Amino acid sequence: MSKDWSPTARYFVLTLILVSLVFAAWFVRDLFGPLILAGVIAYLLYPLVEFLQVRLRMKPKLASHLVFAVSLLLFFAIPGTLLPILSGEMQTVANDLLEMLNRIEYLLLEPIRIGNIAIHLERLIPDLKQAFSTFLTPLPNDAWRLLESTSRGALWFLVVVVAVYYFVTDWARLREWLIRLAPEEYRHDVRRLYLKIKDVWMAYLRGQLTLMAIVGVTFTILWTAIGLPGALVLGILGGIFSIVPDVGPFAAALLAAIVAALEGSRWIPWDNIWIALLVFGIYVVLINIKNIWLRPHILGRSVHMHEGLVFIAIVAAVIFTGVLGAFIIVPVLASLGVVGAYLRRRILGLPPFPDEDHSPLEVAPPARRRKQASSKDEA
Repeated sequence: MSKDWSPTARYFVLTLILVSLVFAAWFVRDLFGPLILAGVIAYLLYPLVEFLQVRLRMKPKLASHLVFAVSLLLFFAIPGTLLPILSGEMQTVANDLLEMLNRIEYLLLEPIRIGNIAIHLERLIPDLKQAFSTFLTPLPNDAWRLLESTSRGALWFLVVVVAVYYFVTDWARLREWLIRLAPEEYRHDVRRLYLKIKDVWMAYLRGQLTLMAIVGVTFTILWTAIGLPGALVLGILGGIFSIVPDVGPFAAALLAAIVAALEGSRWIPWDNIWIALLVFGIYVVLINIKNIWLRPHILGRSVHMHEGLVFIAIVAAVIFTGVLGAFIIVPVLASLGVVGAYLRRRILGLPPFPDEDHSPLEVAPPARRRKQASSKDEA
């Protein structure tokens, strides 16, 4: 019979394992971004899996495979359907944008006067046109760099797709494996923590859907009010894109401004350029209202966090980690709050969860002690 390890041996092996894990994590640190992205996508798809299981009584394996297959099909089918249409319009859009720059140059031929000061801006237009033309016609020596980046992007895309597949189809088994890593006497706590964190993320998803609906309806109404062609489609795209912090709404507004610059308004008798500036001005006003007040308010209420903390967390995440970090920072902080509350109660010697709090009679407030005592006597 082998002898049990001494505490020194256990601590040494544990330290060695932790150091090895940190070294391995640093070595493959570039893998974390795609895996987090895959986890976010699987998180967005998993409610559909649960819906098929609960509502349609579908087996878990069949439901997860069906959701993944349909999602992957839509991911490739939608761009594949639109690409032939868009490819024929790209040159037309580029020419129209160059024509728009010519119009701006014509409008700025006259200097802007502020008192006795004349500001000449027409000299900026040729440089802008040259930069825009260079952007539209990439240089041949950039082809190898483009090919290299495209190849790396394709490999990372494959990693994301495979990771999403396993997260969606094997999440139940992976979850139970993670729970069984804890000692048996603490598995109940781990399972309760998982359920609470799951509630946080589901509430965050409901908050995001509410925000998307509000943004989509608002932009649809405003684009319809100013007579923008395709107002319904542009409004829906604005709502869908709003799930990606900052970048998504800007892309939707840029698309609406391009439509305004090319098509103008159906009933406002302004030049197309001024309609595009009006569209962009509306976007600037509304997106600031959304970022400063609406998004922190909705997401903060959904995960029970203060709106100010939500706003600061999202801005900090955009600065330090980018769009992906800004998308997950709110539920991550809320989840850390759940874990922190659990650890606090454990450290203080309290039951791990408030609904399991059976405090003895003597620690209750005096009024509550009298009420409990009278209830006990009546019983």
